[in-house]
Amino acid sequence: MVNTVDLKIVEEHIAVVTLQRSEAANALSKALLQELDDVIQKINHDPKIYCTIITGAGDKVFCAGADLKERKGMSEEQVINAVQFIGETITAIAQMPMPVIAALNGSAYGGGLELALACDLRIAAEHIKVGLTETSLAIIPGAGGTQRLTRLIGIGQAKRLIFTGKPIIAEEASTLGLVEQVVEKDHLLDEALKLAKVIAGNGPIAIRQAKVAVDKGIQTDIATGLAIEHLCYKETIPTTDRIEGLTAFKEKRKPEYQGK
Repeated sequence: MVNTVDLKIVEEHIAVVTLQRSEAANALSKALLQELDDVIQKINHDPKIYCTIITGAGDKVFCAGADLKERKGMSEEQVINAVQFIGETITAIAQMPMPVIAALNGSAYGGGLELALACDLRIAAEHIKVGLTETSLAIIPGAGGTQRLTRLIGIGQAKRLIFTGKPIIAEEASTLGLVEQVVEKDHLLDEALKLAKVIAGNGPIAIRQAKVAVDKGIQTDIATGLAIEHLCYKETIPTTDRIEGLTAFKEKRKPEYQGK
């Protein structure tokens, strides 16, 4: 059986996950989703991984979304279940405890963009396009797109992209705040790794707690958000990493964090 998802550990603390169905535009088949689920769980259970990068094979498509060829022979109930499986896998990415970077090597449409939206940060190669194209197929985004895109770029712009179903180029995606960085395609993975190294060089417990504070806080009112932030801050106080950070600062050296 050919693996459709590749996992490599880089620089000790960085996981690079590659969707590798380039012959099928890295579409989210059942087999790929199951492999991706397994890889997510493997990463989550490795305390040495401080940051994860998700990318795709090739330079044309990051992920085309659902595997429409696979879906052709499905009943209505099977289609609903298939979309739910995609949504559950994408939510599992959003819930990974460490920061996750989407390195968009190629275009991301439908479920492919929904996968990228579940990541914490998105770096795009300058030649790509992204879009939630589902309404052109008489359906709607069903794996988090209507919710995550709206929270990311605002109601009006999200409605424009969803209602028209038209993809946009990387430059416009950057202007809207849909992606955080646009780079030359030949430098994409290098730039993603550069960002991941900076993140992984900081206190891993602090980074995880910061992610919780942002993700949970944004879903509630400011008073509750501040309370969540305070609880997350308290989690960093009894750590040896905090003492190491203070000691390294005093000694004018780079800290060596252990995630403890």
